[in-house]
Amino acid sequence: MSPRLTPGADAEELRTVVREFLLKHTEPARDAERGWDPATWRRFAVELGVAGLDVPEDRGGAGAGFREVAVVAEELGRSLARLPWFGTAVLGVGVLLHAPGTDLLPSLLDGTTTATLAYREHSQTRAAADAHGDWFVSGEKVLVLEGATADLLFVTAETADGPSMFAVEAALPEVSRRPARAIDPNRQLATVAFDSAPAVLLGPAAPVLERVLLRASAALAAEQTGGAAAAMEAAVDYAAHRLQFGRPIATFQAIKHRCADMAVEVEAARSASLWAAAELAEGTPEAARAAATAALVCGRAYRWVADENVQVHGGIGFTWEHSAHLHVRRALSSAVLFEGSHGDALLDAIGV
Repeated sequence: MSPRLTPGADAEELRTVVREFLLKHTEPARDAERGWDPATWRRFAVELGVAGLDVPEDRGGAGAGFREVAVVAEELGRSLARLPWFGTAVLGVGVLLHAPGTDLLPSLLDGTTTATLAYREHSQTRAAADAHGDWFVSGEKVLVLEGATADLLFVTAETADGPSMFAVEAALPEVSRRPARAIDPNRQLATVAFDSAPAVLLGPAAPVLERVLLRASAALAAEQTGGAAAAMEAAVDYAAHRLQFGRPIATFQAIKHRCADMAVEVEAARSASLWAAAELAEGTPEAARAAATAALVCGRAYRWVADENVQVHGGIGFTWEHSAHLHVRRALSSAVLFEGSHGDALLDAIGV
């Protein structure tokens, strides 16, 4: 693999630290109502510095790059830990990186505020200013990642000047939030309604939303790669220790083929996700094509490997007590996170 695509020594050291932290301080949730421990989140966000990895140092961040963001996403995909990192560090920080001019970023970086992006809707969300120049948002957003628990909502809304991006405090009485019944207990989705909720105008939505969703697609691809790798490793480990007819089932040809095919899928996903992370880190014109490719390859690989992991585990793989189903659930929920066809996005990126 090209050295340009391979994470450097600092990124690999970060991987080790993040993996050890997640193993020690978190575990996958089995209760859809369970959230996260705020103290654990602040340690993760601040002590490890993962809330603002690609935020410039002069804005309070770590001054690293998107490759490091992808490393954290991959490790969270492996662990399935319930932490508000994706909504805050990928979506929320992404909005503020591309819509500067507010003082909201420090509270996201120090772990005191969690955030997310609310942009998907069934009917148009609108915003209008009163005579004093204060803005108010009305409408409803669906499939909002961590929407029921985030402190700060970045909301797209139509205005007289076109689609704009707003910041809304989630605790306002004019904001109502309803958790959705999601298949993944470790990824909360919600419907959020706004009834003339006071808002802060950040600027035009289109350029910000395009960049944030590109960033989110690449980060999600890395997360899916981590999940696929964890599912494959679980299958291989089980096959090596599960005895049937007096020998490990890993010695059976059918199981060997399954595990080999899983390894091929994981490596394909890893290559695609590393390519996307590198292009976004360097801000190249290839970023859109790389992110769309990674979304297609990694999403397919994760779904397939997660299913195969269940099959290798046999009867126990279908039980609630075993963790195999959690990867199946994450793979399915990831497929609906960001609207639009990645296939169409890829065709657009290559000019077809």
